[in-house]
Amino acid sequence: MSLLEKRLQVLLDEGRFARLQAESRDTGRTVGAIVRSAIDLHFSTAGASTARAAAARRLLDRADSPHEAEPSWASSKAALEADLDRKLSS
Repeated sequence: MSLLEKRLQVLLDEGRFARLQAESRDTGRTVGAIVRSAIDLHFSTAGASTARAAAARRLLDRADSPHEAEPSWASSKAALEADLDRKLSS
């Protein structure tokens, strides 16, 4: 039994169908395989766009919210040195 179980009928204008036929001829793939690849590409790209948009919203939300001041270089350096001393003495 084939993994392809659902049939879909789509009406296309001549231009779109001609592009599909040309791609099929150029690549040796069936028109159906090209359409399935286009669907997969569209939805994987859409998902990636949604994830990027969500990440951007989180960054903007953090930028807009009140936050603590960045520590000074001196205190950051002291913390790094203390961590290094602790690791070296272990």
